[in-house]
Amino acid sequence: MNGASKRNNISGSSGADHRSLWAAGRGIFQIRDLAWLLFTVWLIFADPETNYNAAIVLGVMGAFQIAEPRLRAFSSRRGQIASVALKLILCWLVMGYTHSIDSFYYLIFLIPVISAATTFEALGVTVVTAIASLGYFAFLLPIFIDWTTYIMPPGLIRLMFLHICFYAIVAFVVYQQAKAKRREMERTKLAEATLRRSERLAALGQFTAGLAHELRNPLGTIKASAEMLAKPSTRQRPDVMAEMADYIGSEADRMNGLVSTFLDFARPLKLHPAQADLRPVLEDISQSLSEAAHKSGVTVSIELHPEPFSFTFDPALLRIAISNLMHNAIQASAAGGRVEMRAEERGDNVLIFVSDHGEGIQPQHLENIFNPFFTTKSAGTGLGLAIVSRIVDEHHGRVTVFSQPGAGTTFELTLPKKQHS
Repeated sequence: MNGASKRNNISGSSGADHRSLWAAGRGIFQIRDLAWLLFTVWLIFADPETNYNAAIVLGVMGAFQIAEPRLRAFSSRRGQIASVALKLILCWLVMGYTHSIDSFYYLIFLIPVISAATTFEALGVTVVTAIASLGYFAFLLPIFIDWTTYIMPPGLIRLMFLHICFYAIVAFVVYQQAKAKRREMERTKLAEATLRRSERLAALGQFTAGLAHELRNPLGTIKASAEMLAKPSTRQRPDVMAEMADYIGSEADRMNGLVSTFLDFARPLKLHPAQADLRPVLEDISQSLSEAAHKSGVTVSIELHPEPFSFTFDPALLRIAISNLMHNAIQASAAGGRVEMRAEERGDNVLIFVSDHGEGIQPQHLENIFNPFFTTKSAGTGLGLAIVSRIVDEHHGRVTVFSQPGAGTTFELTLPKKQHS
């Protein structure tokens, strides 16, 4: 960001990602999916005996492992319990179809055991490990083995106990690692919460200073007009009295507008996400700003696919954010200029662009444009972009700015398709 020839790119909001681990696992085909696919294929083709039933169950298990992170039903606590239970059943079927107690697939029970260790607390991990062990020993029951003809190999029971010892050891080690990871995440969230609290206190101080500064000018005008009205010479001139009264009225209206804007900024935002179509929001913004665009000689266009563009967001808050960006873009554009709104899907996110071909933003200002009360306009309050940043941050998204002085500016809003608490 050292000159007009460079394209500037900064993030305007922290974009803290509060999405759950389930949300992070969704999306296009990933490396872990390939790993599960190769693992399943290897298990099927490495089987020393052709067993179609076992191959089918292994295929189902591999498909479920790939699909599970994308299925929202398995993101809840009940869903996680159901997921582990289904894996236990599938593993038990694989064992049953491949010589039961003599099966070389005995380690397959580690799949549900490890899943439980990374998801549940100690009691849940112990229960799942015990169920896996009992499922393994259940193949000793007469309904599975004809003891009149079956000859038990020497030391089989001791070997089976050794196997379930492996289940317990792996469960304990993975549980300890997962527990440490969860504690680290909790500490990180606590640190983030503390940082946000500090930022809010700093913003409050900046807010108070900005409010005092912005109110001082209209108060000075009102005071000067009142002093003029109190002079005997002014009372003899009705035209001057009317002018002073107009000054007082207009400055009072200005103060009221400033206070309303400040209150809107200071008021905590409450997100009300809903599955909605983006097109009506953009069309409403374009229509509401059509008069301002017409007065400035600016053309407003929307680039969006004809089919519905639906995702989860707060239509009212997003309308405010995009309206602020569009208002700034219209003001930055010269007569005959063009302002564009467009949107596209990219993976798990929706990208919304607001572009103009105006004067651009100076490189030295890029780091400050989202700070409250920072403005380069003589009549601006410096809260428009700060409000945009807050709204996008509430959507767990981020704002990125691309600007080149003399060539224009593009604001890019990146929002997740799903909102999670």
